[in-house]
Order: sequence, then structure tokens, then C-alpha cells
Amino acid sequence: MTSTSSPYEVVSAAPSPITSAGTGIANLPNQRHKIVAKNGANFTVMVCGESGVGKTTFVNTLFTSTIKEPKNVTRRRFSKTPPKTVQIQITKAEIEEKMFKVKLTIIDTPGFGDYVNNRHGWIPIVDFLDDQHEKYMRQEQQPCRKGAIDMRVHVCLYFIKPTGHTLLPLDVECMKKLGSRVNLIPVIAKADTLTPSDLAKFKQNIRDVIYAQNIKVYSCPIESDDESTTQRNANIMAALPFAVIGSTQDILTPDGRKVKGREYSWGVAEVENDEHCDFRKLRSLLIRTHMLDLITTTEETHYENYRQSQMETRNFGDSRSQPNENAKFKEEEDALRKRFTEQVKGEESRFRAWEQQLLSERDRLHKELEAQSERVKEMQADIDAFYYQRDSPKVIRK
Repeated sequence: MTSTSSPYEVVSAAPSPITSAGTGIANLPNQRHKIVAKNGANFTVMVCGESGVGKTTFVNTLFTSTIKEPKNVTRRRFSKTPPKTVQIQITKAEIEEKMFKVKLTIIDTPGFGDYVNNRHGWIPIVDFLDDQHEKYMRQEQQPCRKGAIDMRVHVCLYFIKPTGHTLLPLDVECMKKLGSRVNLIPVIAKADTLTPSDLAKFKQNIRDVIYAQNIKVYSCPIESDDESTTQRNANIMAALPFAVIGSTQDILTPDGRKVKGREYSWGVAEVENDEHCDFRKLRSLLIRTHMLDLITTTEETHYENYRQSQMETRNFGDSRSQPNENAKFKEEEDALRKRFTEQVKGEESRFRAWEQQLLSERDRLHKELEAQSERVKEMQADIDAFYYQRDSPKVIRK
């Protein structure tokens, strides 16, 4: 058997007796760690859901600081001049822990689901997600990309009201649109308002709807070289959708412990107690174990999908061509075109039926007119016969 020679040879460099520590290649991860620690990270979180479900409280509980000021929900709901659409609120903060800085951006969606007709309430949210991909893509196409602003959303926490039944049609429609654009994580708000059995049944109902409607939700990598890590990731994903309790108040338990939670007549609902809610699991997923995966998935999956779809609809070879600004409205445009076609077909059918009715009425009137003409002719003949008989000379016989 002859072996083909290659211009490239793989040489295994064994450490010499003098340099027993090696050449130093193994220090590259340490160098990378220093660069990342110096630059910090950007993390953008979107909280979506109806007003009053505890989005602001949860954010402040998650980061153990007042990131967002609580809003007066009652005043906004009963205001005489409410906002006409969903408003996007952006809150920025910088968090430092063990000399590592994270530039945090919170995207809130007040006004979502607050009105009688919420059929298209998800459109401003979807537009915001697409706009951030569009802005980042345009910055990448510039000659100088230094200082580019990245506002792409890495994770969207969709808060579900604890009704105990199933997802509302608005929730299903919105989650379908969001799941294809961002890492979507469903969250059951105010889990302390449901009994454990009702909460378990509510979770299963939500899972069934997500599976039946083919809603894309974030799934963290479970397989790992470490068996304990694999088990931990499996336990985290088994809790989906996460049932959480938000509270920034310190409560003293009957056994003398000081915890974050809510106090009731029957006891204390603890935020960081796995038997009470899934707050610790969700916090571990967002911050401690899978923050990098959320950022990477946004970069390599959701942004690349948007970029690819835009490249397919734009002709960059022709300098006279302009970007298709309405590409993101393709779904709405197709729906409008379909509805217009259906309306035209309906009007054509109605016109044909009306035309057929007119033709039938015309034939009937023609027949009646012919019958009346024959009747007139008969009456005219009778009149002529009468006058002829009256005016004709009479013969008197003797």
C-alpha cells in the first residue's frame, strides 16, 4: 500500500528535558480569560407580559438591586388617555461582581395585553427585535466597526398569568412570533397564588400547548462531560415553564431565618426555596451556567437567520438597489394580500349572483310584457268588432 504525501505535516512537539513545562500553549485560555474579564460582557434581557404580573419585581429580585423602579399600574390602567400601543422601555445598568462587569440592558413592554383588542399587540415587540438585528447588521457593513452598539436581545422572559387553566390565544400568538426571533423562556408569574397540585397541572397544560402549537422555546445543552452538570441541566429544563415568586423584602421565618419572600397568614413563600418556586433554577440558567450560551445562540442562530433572510431578499450587487425596508412586514403583507384576494372573490361571487338575478328578472318581465301585449291585442280586436257591429247598417226585413 502506497501512502500519499501531504505538503502539511502534523508534528507532535514533545517537551524537552530542559523545558519540562512545555511551550506555553496551554496558557492561551488564561490569556483569553484576562481579555474577557477586562472587556466585560453585554447582556440584554426582555421581559414581556401583561401589566401587574411582577416583571419589575422579578428583575430587581434577580439582580438583588433596584434595576427598575416600580410602576403605578393602577394609574396607568385607569388613565383617561392611555397609550395607543405597546411602549418599549429600555433600562441600562452596570453590575460588577468579583472584578467582572456586565453591562445589563432590560427591555420592558408596558401596555402589552392591557386593552380589549390585543390582536396585534405583539407587533411592536417583534418590530423591536427585528430592528436591533437590522441596526447591528448595518453597523457590520460600515468601513469602521469600532464602537458598534449591540442591542440584540439575548433572552426574552415571557410572563404568564397564573390562571391555572392554559395559555390564552394572545400568549400563543405572541410566543410563536417571539420563539423564532429570540431565546424564549416561559415564566409563570406569582406562583405563590396557586396550590402545588394546581401549579403542576398548569405547567403540564402549558407544555402541551407549546408542543401542539410548535412554539420554539429555549433549551439549554444538557449533555456534558461532567455527570453532575448533565443532571443539573436536566433538572433545570424539567422545571420549564419556570414558576417564580418575586420579592425584594426580607422576611423573618418562624425558625428565625431571614429570607426574601412574601408573608401570608399560613406562612412564608420563600423566593430561593426550590420547594416553593423555580427562582433558583431560572437564575442559574440566566446568569450562573448558561449566560454565554444565550449570547452565543443569539449570535449564531437568531441573528444569522435574520441576516440570511435579509441577504436573500436584497440585491447587493446592484448599486442602484435599496434595502427592502418592508421585508420584515412580509407576513403582514401576505396576509393583507390574501384577505384582499378573498374579498375580491367574494365581491365577484356576489356580483355574479346579482347579475344572474337581474337576468332572471329581465326574462320574467319580458314574458309578462309579451303576455300583456297579447292581452292588449285581444282587447283591441274585441273593441274593433264592437264598433264594427255598431256602425254597420242594419237590414230591416218585412
